[in-house]
Amino acid sequence: MIENGMARKRRRLTPEEKWEVFLEVCSQQLSQADAARKWGVDVSTVIRIRQLAKDAALAAFASSKPGRLPSPEQVELEAALAENDRLSEALKELAVELSLHRGRQRSGYSARSPRA
Repeated sequence: MIENGMARKRRRLTPEEKWEVFLEVCSQQLSQADAARKWGVDVSTVIRIRQLAKDAALAAFASSKPGRLPSPEQVELEAALAENDRLSEALKELAVELSLHRGRQRSGYSARSPRA
């Protein structure tokens, strides 16, 4: 960026500073242009901060359940239950395959040796 005829060094905002920019702009304390000047960044940076905050909030809302946040134990329990369901379905499929395989053996039919 060039300001007053001199090249201005690029400013990197910390996550806390980005949060402050977001709050100032969303609470209408400052316009996007005023916030950019105050924090020494380009207006596009302020716009990008607002978009990132919106995207992150929407993703958090989409993945959360109403009510209290689950405890780490609850998250682990839900993962274990999902794994248990997956393994139960796999076991059922294997049991059906084994049953079909044993039925072929009893009938004398084999997929490898066609009957003559």
